[in-house]
Amino acid sequence: MQLPRPWISPSFRALASAWIFAFAVAGSFGGAAAAGADALALGDPAPDFALTGSDGKLYRLSDFKGKQAVALAWFPMAFTSGCTIECRSLAEDGSLIERYDVTYFMASVDPVEGEKGNAAFARAHSARFPILSDPTKATAAAYGVLSERGFANRWTFYIDREGRIAFIDKDVSSRLASSAQDMAKKLGELGVPLKSAR
Repeated sequence: MQLPRPWISPSFRALASAWIFAFAVAGSFGGAAAAGADALALGDPAPDFALTGSDGKLYRLSDFKGKQAVALAWFPMAFTSGCTIECRSLAEDGSLIERYDVTYFMASVDPVEGEKGNAAFARAHSARFPILSDPTKATAAAYGVLSERGFANRWTFYIDREGRIAFIDKDVSSRLASSAQDMAKKLGELGVPLKSAR
């Protein structure tokens, strides 16, 4: 028996087209969906890193595990206005943070060296803390801070002594001038001990 032509019903064709379109869209945006699913949450292990600081030393997050909390303040770009305000606050009022048993860093995807590099940025503002460079952007991507423009979002990660995410501050940009005070306050809220209390 010969099937009538067309033997596929219009409704089946519409359904098939919809499925094909859905798979195409999923393929196009699968990376974004995966990134969202893998976003860091409180209690997650913080991605390890091995990044060079503005002082020329190599810093690994794993070196602090079991020993000390870490605060990692990502910023978009050295020598820009907002980043300068944040760096100045951490440099000028760093003593508030240094009361706690913590190592703190700023970090960006800028290079270490060069006229606009993080070493020059640290010198310009007398930063007593290392500014980490992630020119490959691999660590920024692991932390989920890499923006569509290729810069890091201004988020600060608080990592406990066991290497787990204790808090993620995504609202740093609204209070740049008080960055040091805010970081010190959050360390206290998270129960990071004072150095004298060790």
